[in-house]
Amino acid sequence: MDFESIEIRWHGRGGQGAKTAALLLADVCFKTGAYVQGFPEYGPERMGAPITAFNRISKKEIRVHSNIYNPDLVVVVDETLLTSVDVTSGLSEDGAIIINTPSSPDEVRPLLQGYKGRVYTVDARKISEEALGKNFPNSPMLAAAVAVSRVMEKNEFIREMKASYEHKFAKKPEVIEGNMKALSMTFEALGA
Repeated sequence: MDFESIEIRWHGRGGQGAKTAALLLADVCFKTGAYVQGFPEYGPERMGAPITAFNRISKKEIRVHSNIYNPDLVVVVDETLLTSVDVTSGLSEDGAIIINTPSSPDEVRPLLQGYKGRVYTVDARKISEEALGKNFPNSPMLAAAVAVSRVMEKNEFIREMKASYEHKFAKKPEVIEGNMKALSMTFEALGA
């Protein structure tokens, strides 16, 4: 890890896997020796409702136990939230935002409340439909978060995710293969 600590806020809609992605990120970072937190903000937990999840990842013990108000990185799993949620609230200009959209960073920048920091876009829908046959944007957005934040090396991340998927989907090898392809395609799309 070439960082001391990072705070990540995830924005998605119920059922899209933002909470799962945050928990998976915490899990794989923990396996590499980092101190981690991964947790959702609970509200009206219904399919399609906006949800928020968080990660803290650090080389040192984490003593803070609150929501994240000034994230270093924001991951937006559903681009429709750009017009209804202030996804850049508290986001440092030294930080970055990753948005699941087929649009370019310049095309989405006008929707970001004047945010001047780094903007990345990933077409997670296209990647997941090609790799998995369905729109499951959480695996591509998880890979995007790792690629942009550099919380761990790509090869280490891929190895840990493969082990995690093999455990979770032991009886569904096609799901493992599809998710691994989605992770690799996302790194390629971001040039990482």
